[in-house]
Amino acid sequence: MAEVSPRVAGQLLTADGARAAEWQVAEEVPLAVLVNGENFAVMMLTPADLEDFALGFALTEGLIRRADDLEAVRLGEAAEGLVANLKIAPALLSGLEARRRSLAGRAGCGICGAQTIAAAVPKPRRVSGPLPDYAALARAYAALPEAQAMNRANRTTHAAAYCSLAGEVLAVREDIGRHNALDKLAGALAGQGRDAAEGFVLLSSRVSVEMVQKAAAIAAPSLAAVSAPSALALRMAGGAGMTVFAKTPDGIMAFPPEATR
Repeated sequence: MAEVSPRVAGQLLTADGARAAEWQVAEEVPLAVLVNGENFAVMMLTPADLEDFALGFALTEGLIRRADDLEAVRLGEAAEGLVANLKIAPALLSGLEARRRSLAGRAGCGICGAQTIAAAVPKPRRVSGPLPDYAALARAYAALPEAQAMNRANRTTHAAAYCSLAGEVLAVREDIGRHNALDKLAGALAGQGRDAAEGFVLLSSRVSVEMVQKAAAIAAPSLAAVSAPSALALRMAGGAGMTVFAKTPDGIMAFPPEATR
């Protein structure tokens, strides 16, 4: 199995000259996702928390509706990367071909590998639940950097965190791909039996359409991020009943669903 953050030799350049130095970088490997032995997708990711990724990916991609629907996951190594074989009852896999990704996703890119527009931008499920207030959001934003252990080592990886309504960071998953980080978090929550509707999701990255879709798939009523959302992501969130928050130099922007759908 590849290292998560290998050390690489290089040079540190300063105004006083250059000196030999090492840097921890985030590893990135291809993971072939198989469903019942058949190719489904190839994702580029950081080789950590792969069981969480497999479960979260199956949930957020709509292959299953609950954790128990994933009967088994077999992880293995291949000549050029890793393999995850997901065992799912065939009766649950109607429409699988329309969702199949035959192209490699770049660092967890969700849409680039989708074969049809309908598969790329499906309507998300409706969500509802209590929302965090300003104090809780500010507390979570402040706590996120310290919770990103992998990123402190390599300065590269994204994080997806699950936070309580009081702003406490309860779970974090990291990956070089922001979609993968959220998939890993989704899998961790499902595996632990936690209800995403009882808190909120916080991202170290921007809110895109795919991130809204994945958050809605786990019934998260609100999605906060350190960067601004796209217009399409806001419209999709509004249609799902989801509130989006974005950190700004002046405070925290809130985008309620009634204002964006």
